[in-house]
Order: sequence, then C-alpha cells, then structure tokens
Amino acid sequence: MSHTTFYYLSSLLRNCVLLSAISQAKQAHVQILVHGFLNNVTLQTDLLLVYSKCGVLQDARRVFDNMSERNMHTWNILLAAYAQNFLYLDAISILREFLKVGLRPDHYTLPPAFKACAGIQDACQGKMLHGWVVKRGYEDYLVVGSSVLDFYVKCGNLVEAIHTFSRMSFRDSAVWNSMISGFGRAGYYVDALNYLRAMLTEGANVDSMTIPSILNACGGEGDLMKGKEIHGQVVKRFIFDGDVTIGNSLIDMYAKCGCLHESVKVFQNMRELNLVTWTTMISAYGAHGKGEDSLALYEKMRDCGFEPNCVTLTAVLASCSHSGLIDQGRRIFNSISFDFGLEPSVEHYACMVDLLGRFGHLEEALGLIRNMKSEATASVWGALLAGCMMHKNVELGEMAALQLFKLEPRNSSNYIALCSIYDSLGIWDGVSLIRAEMRNLGLAKTPGCSWITIAGKVNKFYQGDHSHPQILKEYEMLYRLMKTAAFPGNSVQGNCLFSTTINS
Repeated sequence: MSHTTFYYLSSLLRNCVLLSAISQAKQAHVQILVHGFLNNVTLQTDLLLVYSKCGVLQDARRVFDNMSERNMHTWNILLAAYAQNFLYLDAISILREFLKVGLRPDHYTLPPAFKACAGIQDACQGKMLHGWVVKRGYEDYLVVGSSVLDFYVKCGNLVEAIHTFSRMSFRDSAVWNSMISGFGRAGYYVDALNYLRAMLTEGANVDSMTIPSILNACGGEGDLMKGKEIHGQVVKRFIFDGDVTIGNSLIDMYAKCGCLHESVKVFQNMRELNLVTWTTMISAYGAHGKGEDSLALYEKMRDCGFEPNCVTLTAVLASCSHSGLIDQGRRIFNSISFDFGLEPSVEHYACMVDLLGRFGHLEEALGLIRNMKSEATASVWGALLAGCMMHKNVELGEMAALQLFKLEPRNSSNYIALCSIYDSLGIWDGVSLIRAEMRNLGLAKTPGCSWITIAGKVNKFYQGDHSHPQILKEYEMLYRLMKTAAFPGNSVQGNCLFSTTINS
C-alpha cells in the first residue's frame, strides 16, 4: 500500500510541475506528511521542483533546507529558480554554498549561474565560471556557450563577447540576438547591423527577439531604409503581427529617424497597448518638440487605466523640458510624490533642472538640487551648467562646473562649457585657465559630427574635416540650400562654398 501511495504521490507532483498546479501540489505535500514520506529524497526533490517551477520560492527553500541529503539535481533546481525569478543575489548565495560543499558546476548549473552574475554585474564570479567552462570542456554545449556570451554582453565586455562568439562551433538565433542587442545597447549600431547581415548570410532564423534589437540599431544609426525594410518583413510575416514588443520598437525607431507621423500610425494601429507603448509614444512626441501632444497622451493613458512608472514620468518631464512647459513640468514633478507616492529619481531631478535652466530659472534649479535627498549626479549638475551657459550665468556656472570636475574629471565637455561662459562674458583669464587645465589633463574638444546613410553606407562628416571624396559637391549643395532658404540673418557670400563646415 505504501509503495503504491509513494508512486502515486510522485507521479502527481510531476504532473503538477507540467500543469503549474500549485494547489494540487500543496495537497500532495500534506499527503506526504500524513503518510510519513517527508524524508524520502525523491519526493523532496519532486516538491522542490514543483514549488520552484510555480515560483513559490519560500516553500521551495524550506523544502531544500530540510532535505536530509542533496545531490547536484536539487542544487541546480533551486539555483535555476532563483535566477529565473530575477533573485540574483539569492542565486549567487546558493552557488557559493554549492561550491563550498565541494560540488563543481555542470552544464545545468552554469547557465543560471551566468544569468545571475550578469544580473548583478559580478564580472569576477562570471570570469571564474568561464574558467570552469573551459577547464571542464563545456564550451561546445550550446546552452553553456550562449550563457557565457550573454554574460559578457550584459556586462558590457564586448571584447570577450567577440572572442566567445568566434569560438562557438554552432550559433542559433539566441546567440546572434545576444550580439545584435549587446552592440546596439552599447551604441555600436553599425556593428549590430553587420551582425544581422552575417546572421542572414549564415541562414539563421530571424525571430521576435531579433527584430526589436535590429529596430533599436536602425533608430540609433538613423537608418530609416533598413528600419522600413524590417517593418515590411514584420507585415509580411503574420507570425509577428500584433507583437506588442515589436510595435513598441517600431514607434521608437521611426521617432529616432525623424518620422513622427509613422510612429503615430504604428501606435494607432496596434491592437494591444502596454505601459511601454504609451511611454514610448509620449517620449516620441517629446523628442519632436510636441510637448502638448505628449501631455495629452499622458492624460489619455491615465484615463485608460494605466498608472505611470518612473520611466513614464521621466518621459513626460523631458517632453515638458523640450517644449518649455514650465508650469506643467512643475505639476508633473510634484505629482511624483503627492499622487503616486514615489520618491523622485535622479532622472526626474535632471529633467526638472534642465527645464528650469533652459528658461532662466537658475536659482530655482539650484534650490531643487540642494533639496535632493541623495547626492546630485553628473546629469543633474550638467543640466544646470547647460542652463548657465545658455544664460551666461558665471557664478552658478562655476559652481556647477566645479562639481562636475570632481565627478567627471576626464569629461572635456564640462571644461568647454565653462570656457564658453567665460568667453561670452569676455573673462579672458578664465578662458586661459580652463584651456591650460585641459592641456595639463590631455583633454581635447570632441569635434561635431553629422552622418547620413546612402545605399547602406554610413557617411560621416566631422567639423573642420575636408577628407570626404565628394566634399566639394556637398558644400555646393549646402550653399544652394542656404541660398534657397534665405533664413533671416544668413549671409551667404561667394566664398562660403569653401569655408562652410558641417556641425552636428
């Protein structure tokens, strides 16, 4: 009878894992206690697995802690559960206990361990695990190699990511997606697009994870043609039709490429909207100087039952800043605490300081910084310095610059901004002092840059650089455009064809 009951309970628990049936699993747990099977390792492992798979991690940990004996399988179950549920510190803690008892990671242990290391940016632990991968010959296990690659990409170590990628004998879509998204996140959009081309050449399948990464790269590089091509593929492949993540990425891509009307069309045609969708569209309006539209959409979002998160509120404040909506910006900033019970983040303060600074409310901006509960970061002081440069306020400009020199001693733009304030007011001693300090630190001004993609090739133009093979034709076209536009204040002289420079 007991054997029959034992096998029945074990089979029931395994079915509960497949069906995520936590209620039935708990009933089975009671029966295990009633029949005195609690110390049976097989049933304990089954309980651990079902609680872990269903995300009931407190119960899973209790089962684990009470186990009379543990094998590799039980450690791997709990480690994977913590990593899967983003409890990376708990996962690392389990990993360290695992190593302390003399066990060594296998190809089931390593993927969640790498995920946890990436989650908390623990480069040291991750590199140690990579050593184990090499030492124990797990490099050819695709799931292990993918997790190593993903770890390096998420930690921003693209050099090691390239080495890992080049040594992989087989690459599936997940591997290519890691490289594309990693280079896109790091701002290397051309490289991300090159990996897409290589991926297609090798015949790997483009999936719903690939497309948002590619669209992000297209938006960052301003490659509208490639973005439209990807959009066409999305429309053709009905499998992607209605994918909310892809829709969000399309809104963002079109906005970054200057096609706000296309972003609006995508937004209006989406069947499903989530908070990211609303936030992306709000941000798109703001980036194009449509602050009133951004605020109207924000109110519509709330009317539809969506509560903003910190990212949404940052997008709304940035929209107010770009459009000079000071009163509305103050109202939104105050609502963060009063309406939503949140503590304003550094990003919220930076947006508000930028808004106040742009329109000359510099003392109010400084007061806001002084009232911050946490230390003001470079983004906050940078926003104040930008306002001081715009309104030629040397006193507050020096204060902001000195803070930035401490926070970012190697950032040349801070020195140049202060130098610009001195220069605009004729404070030549200050100009000389800043330039001397930059020479001592070996800092140089980064030249302005513009770029355009023609026939799939990115053409870049730097301020003062005349090396482009078609530079004369470009200056001639620029001269014609200036002459045609005839903006007030333009003085188009005959020799400007050879003296005009293209700024960012």
